[in-house]
Amino acid sequence: MPTLTRTSTTEMEVTSIRLDRDLKEHLKTLSGNQGYQALIRDILWNYVHQRSGDSTLQLSPTDIRATIAATAQRDERCTITGGLIRSGEEMLLGFTIEGNLIPLALGSLG
Repeated sequence: MPTLTRTSTTEMEVTSIRLDRDLKEHLKTLSGNQGYQALIRDILWNYVHQRSGDSTLQLSPTDIRATIAATAQRDERCTITGGLIRSGEEMLLGFTIEGNLIPLALGSLG
């Protein structure tokens, strides 16, 4: 998962969240040197970007496990290039290493 550039932690608002002990341990293992709180912030920002249709979140071709041919049913933004995919155009759905389906323009993987 790409690390997003964000506000320094000294400027962040403190929020308390309760996590299952097992979940917290898994997050710590997955986060490595990044730290689990930074990983949680990245996960939450990725979710917000996906839900809002914000094209500022971009992945690289190495983040894609598989693709499926598709036709855009509405205007989309390619997650690799940020380019517009118009409604009715052929496109790809990329299956990411995190298990998400994302819009991809034809030719965006190289």
